[in-house]
Amino acid sequence: MIISIVILIGILLIFQFVAILIRVTYFWKDHQESLPSDLPFVSVLIAARNEEYLLPNLFKSLEKLDYPEEKIMFLFANDQSTDHTEKLMEDWCGKKSNRKFITISDSEIKKYHPNGKANALVILGEIAKGDFLFFTDADCEVNPVWIKAGIAAFGQNTGLVIGITQVAGKDFFGRLQALDWLNILGFVKVASDLGLQTTGLGNNMVIEKSAYIKSGGFKNLPATMTEDLGISKAISEADFEIVHQISPEMLTKTKQEDSIKSLLQQRKRWFSGVITLPFFWLILLSLQFFYLPAVIVLLVHNLALGLVIFTIKTLLQGVFLGKISSRGGIKLKWGYLFLYDFYFFLINALTILYYFWPSKIRWKSRDYS
Repeated sequence: MIISIVILIGILLIFQFVAILIRVTYFWKDHQESLPSDLPFVSVLIAARNEEYLLPNLFKSLEKLDYPEEKIMFLFANDQSTDHTEKLMEDWCGKKSNRKFITISDSEIKKYHPNGKANALVILGEIAKGDFLFFTDADCEVNPVWIKAGIAAFGQNTGLVIGITQVAGKDFFGRLQALDWLNILGFVKVASDLGLQTTGLGNNMVIEKSAYIKSGGFKNLPATMTEDLGISKAISEADFEIVHQISPEMLTKTKQEDSIKSLLQQRKRWFSGVITLPFFWLILLSLQFFYLPAVIVLLVHNLALGLVIFTIKTLLQGVFLGKISSRGGIKLKWGYLFLYDFYFFLINALTILYYFWPSKIRWKSRDYS
């Protein structure tokens, strides 16, 4: 009975990757359309807390944006940083009239939302101007044509466009994180192309202003630690389409987590959103999670069959990741592919244990229940 279940898990995963490969190969949706002749006014919203070491790289990438200065506003929120984040924002914003920053005061903490980032984005959203709101994080670097590519991805009823983010892995641990992000965003792409409910991506997304207003924005979200997932649900419920544009032009880069502890703190926060996803997402993620222990059991009982399933699944997943990375302009580290399933199982097993461990979610030097 156990071996039958193990074999079934392996076969289901193989069929899953065959299905998504067919989808990615023959039914890929490229949402890149022509830009309007009269470029619209846009705002870029960034909330930051204690990011003094990362902000300079973000600033440099923003300075390289290929978009008219008179049609873009940069809005920063310093969420009560205790380092030099505020000073860096003040210096950078003081150089141009289209740059502005605010500091969240004591009276504004949790004013609109218990989530510090969501609360800061509410405040920025109140002063944002233009037809499109672009969101990224202080630890990211954006592409020079990010704004133009984001605008061009909007269709008639599109409310939110998700870009693609690459973890800039600088070591063994970071490159496995990069592979994990690529795998997850590949699944998000397939889901969004099928019109299934998906998530936002807080460090790389664009919201059309009328969709933001109609959905209630971050201000009307219920208490959540995953505000990007929350806003995507709100926009979908407001009858707007959500699309995922994977292209080199929509690529942003973010830093890796440098320790197991920081990665688990990140994943514990994410997991609070994962468990609210539709049932089909939970089934897909469960298959991925139980695959490794299942194939190990199979290898013990039937080495040949176990090797066949492991090899086929690994090759199919490699082709899938290769196609996603190629579409996104990302160089895939193929040597890490055979280690990915071990990484995926270990990190997610630890995340589940850590989530249910009686401790608070720690994010940006704050504790959340």
